[in-house]
Amino acid sequence: MSTNHHIQDRAVGAVMGAFIGDALGVGPHWYYNLNELHRDYGDWISDYTDPKPNRYHAACKAGQLSQAGFILALTLRSLVECGEYDQDDFCRRLDEDLFPLLDGTPVSGPGGYTSQSIREAWRRRVQQQLPWGQTGSHADTTEAIERTLAIAVRYAFQPTQLAAAITSNTMLTQIDHTVVSMTVAYGAVLALLVQGHPLDIELSGKLMGLVKDDKLPFHAVTLDDLQPPRPGDPDPPRAGRFASPDALLTPSYMAAAVADPAIPIEPAWKVSLVYGMPCAIYHQLPAAYYLAARFHNDFESAVLHAINGGGQNQARAILTGALTGAQTGLSGIPQRFIDGLEGGADLVKLAGELASKVKEL
Repeated sequence: MSTNHHIQDRAVGAVMGAFIGDALGVGPHWYYNLNELHRDYGDWISDYTDPKPNRYHAACKAGQLSQAGFILALTLRSLVECGEYDQDDFCRRLDEDLFPLLDGTPVSGPGGYTSQSIREAWRRRVQQQLPWGQTGSHADTTEAIERTLAIAVRYAFQPTQLAAAITSNTMLTQIDHTVVSMTVAYGAVLALLVQGHPLDIELSGKLMGLVKDDKLPFHAVTLDDLQPPRPGDPDPPRAGRFASPDALLTPSYMAAAVADPAIPIEPAWKVSLVYGMPCAIYHQLPAAYYLAARFHNDFESAVLHAINGGGQNQARAILTGALTGAQTGLSGIPQRFIDGLEGGADLVKLAGELASKVKEL
């Protein structure tokens, strides 16, 4: 298998890992009481499950996608058909393919549940008839990551374009700059994994190198290895859009925690209790980075520990699934997860079409 074949395998693995994580969460989504989760699904969830009556996504069946998966597929089709990120095309698809299916309430639309930032964008766009660009809200969740991960895969070898496209897309629905910076950082991490870099203690240094080379828009005042600036040093010319590069440092700290035997998290699903079960991005990202570093060559363990942690386990599994799928490649994802995913073969084909555009420069 050539280097390019490995890249494409990892690119497809990243996208399919996200779809699988999404579908795994449809049944046991948002159980904050783990006793209730175990009552309804047993001590260990190992596959796609039906939602229980009167729960989130109650109209769905095991193996189907939630609305997050629907939007990821929409983003993927836009990237494939346009060949690159085209914001006008993406917005047209939201206007024509998603928003007519919504009514502005939480329990509506594809997957049976519409997230906060999408509801706010729908209100501004449909009810208030505001133009795109005036549709973002202050939701502090991972909803933008869940779709822009496809953009990260497309521009895996083009960090400047990656950052610009993810920033622009994110701000259609979420305008808090800390959330945007963390979303771009996740995309930059995913891109390096698609390239073939491991999620280890060296990864953040590689990301900081891209900042130093003006390829990622983060502001940094420290010298190499985070050493303090010297008296008289000018403010560095690499004044990025985001106030600090700290979001780029998180993955290697999580990898360091994995490698340190004095920091046990056992079983690994309890990472949700360490970093928090809620939806906010600052709870989700450390847990996803931890699981993807710990189970870098074991896709099944990574996504199942993400799911069995409860809370906002669907987002945790989407993020973990993409990061781990990018490391194992599609070839490392158990076939049963593809077979049990509704439309799985078609999604693999679509992901493959995106991956064909990902080439080492």
